[in-house]
Amino acid sequence: MRIGITCYPSAGGSGVIATELGHALAERGHEVHFVSYSRPFRLEVKGPGIHFHKVKTVQYPLFKYPPYSLALAVRIAEVVRKENLDLFHVHYAIPHATSAFLANQILGERRVKVVTTLHGTDITLVGAEESFLEITKFSIEQCDAVTAVSAFLARETRVKLRVEKPIDVIPNFVDPAIFDGGTDATLRQRLDLGDRPTLIHISNFRKVKNVRDVVRLFARVRKDVDAELLLIGDGPERVPCLILAEELGVEKRIHFLGNRVAVHRILPLADILLLPSTVESFGLVALEAMACGVPVIGYDGGGLPEVVRSGTDGLLAPLGDLERMIEMTRELLQNPMRRKKMGEAARVRAATEFSTDKVTTEYENMYRRVLGGGA
Repeated sequence: MRIGITCYPSAGGSGVIATELGHALAERGHEVHFVSYSRPFRLEVKGPGIHFHKVKTVQYPLFKYPPYSLALAVRIAEVVRKENLDLFHVHYAIPHATSAFLANQILGERRVKVVTTLHGTDITLVGAEESFLEITKFSIEQCDAVTAVSAFLARETRVKLRVEKPIDVIPNFVDPAIFDGGTDATLRQRLDLGDRPTLIHISNFRKVKNVRDVVRLFARVRKDVDAELLLIGDGPERVPCLILAEELGVEKRIHFLGNRVAVHRILPLADILLLPSTVESFGLVALEAMACGVPVIGYDGGGLPEVVRSGTDGLLAPLGDLERMIEMTRELLQNPMRRKKMGEAARVRAATEFSTDKVTTEYENMYRRVLGGGA
């Protein structure tokens, strides 16, 4: 098949999944064309199967904000015509599903089939905003197929946006051959972690991720356990976290590593992944940690319980109960045998239930169904 993919090129989960799906499809012999304003974070344009088409926006005095959604619609139409695409898969509803709809209006009879994958904040935050709710609902319902990364997100879409169109649940995935638990033997030494227990948090450092709570949790846990904390990612909460770490006197034990592509080599250094988000529609970073044999401690809400089985491959506290998360982290750090058992269970679950191979097949079957070829 000849497949187009649009996603945000940032380090967020939707862009990562879209990129890895494109890689997996190309490895299976499909021709994949990415369309975005810059090359996606993890995209490797290598071999004949992967192509990238940049969207160019126009700077003009009348435009306070460049109309990216319009430029994207035109670029999608151009790529569909030039590359004779069979199907276009957009990740994150706003504005990508809207741009795909506009592209089809431009294409007329050459209309391309469109699949939209909902990833989380495009529904729970952005899509639910009064300014976007109607256009988000309309754009989703114009698609030929819609998927959500969790049953939780599918329910939220039906309730918040009153979407009646069927929504298939196809989860996020991880490649166990890449997230294999291996790491550079010298990396722990270079980060000056010693043999101390290590906690890790990875996110886009937005408020919904509650990264300051990670710092507070770490400061409390360090009173009983001589631990280290790795923070990977970047965003608006980074500076407030730096300030808070200094106020709590733990800045020397927190390592701010910024955005990293090779997180699969850093995750195995950790003993526990912390994920105290207000809501996770899936929790891709939790799955990546599990694939590396790292248990997860987070909140029992959103789509995270569909990934992490509390008590088996991680621990989930009641939503918003930071005190319970602190207790769970302290207890698990002081019980290495239980921690190891959870990590082993987590790796098996990630490799069997959420493997790239398994989920890519689900997407292929959907594409064939949309194109009229059956599964």
